[in-house]
Amino acid sequence: MPDSVSHIDSGPIPDTSRRLVLGIGCATFALVAMPLRAAGIGQSDALAAVRAALEKGADAAVAQLGTSGGFANDPKWRIPLPEALRKSEKLLRLAGQGGALDTLEATMNDAAERAVSRAKPLLSAAIRDMQVSDAQRIITGGDDSVTAYFRGKTETGLDAEFRPVVSSQLQSLGVAKQYDAIAGRGAKFGLVKEDAATLDGYVTGKAIDAVYAMIAEKERAIRADPISAGSDVLKKVFGSIR
Repeated sequence: MPDSVSHIDSGPIPDTSRRLVLGIGCATFALVAMPLRAAGIGQSDALAAVRAALEKGADAAVAQLGTSGGFANDPKWRIPLPEALRKSEKLLRLAGQGGALDTLEATMNDAAERAVSRAKPLLSAAIRDMQVSDAQRIITGGDDSVTAYFRGKTETGLDAEFRPVVSSQLQSLGVAKQYDAIAGRGAKFGLVKEDAATLDGYVTGKAIDAVYAMIAEKERAIRADPISAGSDVLKKVFGSIR
């Protein structure tokens, strides 16, 4: 007797299953929109409010991080040496490599600042293309809703925009080339995290993370005190659902 569990029919999804999936999707959307309707907030207001909040956050992130000292002079955003280098930092300094390490860290942060200065067009495009459903998820979502939205819309583009800038800053440093050679081999054996296998990848990732984190911070500040945001639509939307 054939095993009835060993074969799964991969044919088309029955109409009843398709209707069930669509029904779940519609119900989920309705639950997300419910708090906004209860507060008497229309879709256009919700979309305008989120766009305004994220635009303020994007402007602040680029203005602060994309200038000289934006990373280097702020302990919160300063990019440290990769973990693989930090573990051997004492030995390297004892071996006379302290100056090279200091130069590397300074160059990494300078490269991040230069890269972030180019972020605004991509961030603005993501904000401009935002749909009502995106805005509703952000308004009613958790602290990571803004980061999740931007990662989905801009991470690939920001990586492509940032990485050449970072690479051009680091390529003249001998210690950076040495790191890439050693870390690349270490990554193959799981000794170095994949995102730190190259310095340009490590710095680019840290720069992108910082941009998203700062935008999310600004958006949370508007949620907490929408009146200080200085925008009628922000006050109406975020003030109504506090």
